[in-house]
Amino acid sequence: MLKSIETEAGSSGEAEAGARPGGAPARPVATVARAVLQTAIAGGILAGAVFAYFHLVETRESIPSRPPREQVYVVRTVPAVISDERPMLSLYGEVMAARTVDLRALVAGKVVKVSDNLQAGAAVDAGDNLVEIDRFAYEGAVVEAKANLAEARAKLIEAEGGLELERANVDFAREQLAFAERDLERGRQLLERGSATERTIDDRGLIVSQRRQQLDQRRSALAVQEARVEQQKAAIERLEWKLQEAEQALADTTLKAPFDAVVRSEAAEVGRLVNVNDVVAVLYDRNALEARFTLSDNQYGRLLGESGTLFGRKVEVVWTIGNEPVSYPAEVVRVGADVASERGGVDVYARIARAGAEVPLRPGAFVELKVPDKLYRGVARLPETALYGGKHIYAVIDDRLNRRDVDVIAYDGSDVIVRGDITDGETVLATQISEVGNGLLVREEGAMPRDRGPPEGAAPGLSAPGNPKPGNTTTAAPKPEGAPS
Repeated sequence: MLKSIETEAGSSGEAEAGARPGGAPARPVATVARAVLQTAIAGGILAGAVFAYFHLVETRESIPSRPPREQVYVVRTVPAVISDERPMLSLYGEVMAARTVDLRALVAGKVVKVSDNLQAGAAVDAGDNLVEIDRFAYEGAVVEAKANLAEARAKLIEAEGGLELERANVDFAREQLAFAERDLERGRQLLERGSATERTIDDRGLIVSQRRQQLDQRRSALAVQEARVEQQKAAIERLEWKLQEAEQALADTTLKAPFDAVVRSEAAEVGRLVNVNDVVAVLYDRNALEARFTLSDNQYGRLLGESGTLFGRKVEVVWTIGNEPVSYPAEVVRVGADVASERGGVDVYARIARAGAEVPLRPGAFVELKVPDKLYRGVARLPETALYGGKHIYAVIDDRLNRRDVDVIAYDGSDVIVRGDITDGETVLATQISEVGNGLLVREEGAMPRDRGPPEGAAPGLSAPGNPKPGNTTTAAPKPEGAPS
């Protein structure tokens, strides 16, 4: 159509051009007419399309709307139980040997035998022979000490025999003196009656004097002999000590394990010459291991204030080997003498009970310790996910949340111990919801949803079908009162 118009316009233009004087062309007029015609046609098409759109909108069928449903959250809840709770402190420490000994040579000599168990890391039992030193010289010292002692004992017997003889001589001299004194007394009586002379009395007095002198000499000899006996007894005691010393030195040629131990290090070889006090091995008692851990000032004061002492408090030591935790019972036996300022608290030592342990501990192991904390009365234990803002929980009443204020008493693993506006047995929200607030509608996991009408004043809208998911909503709805924007 346009082509034909253009053709006709061209023919008429050519005719006009030919008819115009001087043959001037008329093409600009034809171009303007063609543009105006094209614009008019496009405008008509657009107007028709707009008319058709509005006609379809006005004549479309109405779709029935579904009343809006309130936003529902699928949550997990727990019952609140008011009781007495003792949380566990989770601390970390290090295993230490409570008793360590340096096994030293007590005598000098050449090492002639070393136990096969005297190796670093090996276990030895109390009384096991670990190292033997050449015994020859020490056995000879024992023989010599025994011979000297036997000789001294023989001399003592001899001295005791002489002592008995001197005692008999003293008794005999005493009798002789007594006879002479009686004879002198009879002579004096005869002299008074005139039956004896003065010379007779003088002779008998001389005899008494001689007998008294003999008695004094015997007594002096007796004292000397008693002193000899005592000297010999002292010599025997000295030689007995020498014998014991020689026997002890002989026994010290064998070094024994003083207790059930583990060898930490050893420095003994057959043929080595050792001197007195040389260290040949270092042992630690495998039945006396302790776990050292640090209590903060607050924890130490809290535990000490409850019972007045930490001694005897039962703790659990957990040593994680690979991915398997192994537990050992322990008991607090002592507290550090000073405050460990570099560690920020007080060092506490717990003795580890080895009985029944399948895996033996080793000093230096890094372990976890579970220490019973103070007993709190009238509190509730809840999952830590039930706590909002560090001081709020939400009770579920008729499927709606009700905020409660609580005080956090302690943390125990993934649980929190609280006290406050909470009733025994009521249901508490245990799921974290970002839109949490008073009046929020929730539903327990696994519970059948209840049909609820739209809340008052709700604007009409569409609800998305399907089951709600935890933390998600089923439809869009106004937020409950008190919910954060």
